[in-house]
Amino acid sequence: MEYCVILVTVPNQELGERIARILVEEKLAACVNRIPGLISIYSWQGKVEQASEELLIIKTRRNLVEAVSQKVKELHPYEVPEVIALPIIGGAQDYCNWIGGETVS
Repeated sequence: MEYCVILVTVPNQELGERIARILVEEKLAACVNRIPGLISIYSWQGKVEQASEELLIIKTRRNLVEAVSQKVKELHPYEVPEVIALPIIGGAQDYCNWIGGETVS
């Protein structure tokens, strides 16, 4: 089975909590880490912008990336929310097995 980490930024803690809980409750993710205090500097519509955000680190199966992406887009206020999936190429097998056991197949 293949696993991945998905990175998502959100504008505030309330939304981070909501998305994290829904993903875990719906078994789209085994775990979501919320990292507050993120400052993002980015280009948007021809301007350099800066925003305070929270980073979500989502652990899931690779075959659930599209479902996670759709759920995030459904709940997220940004016109183009960040959803970046990175493959897990190694790690503790028992942890990876736990991710598989806590997510839908």
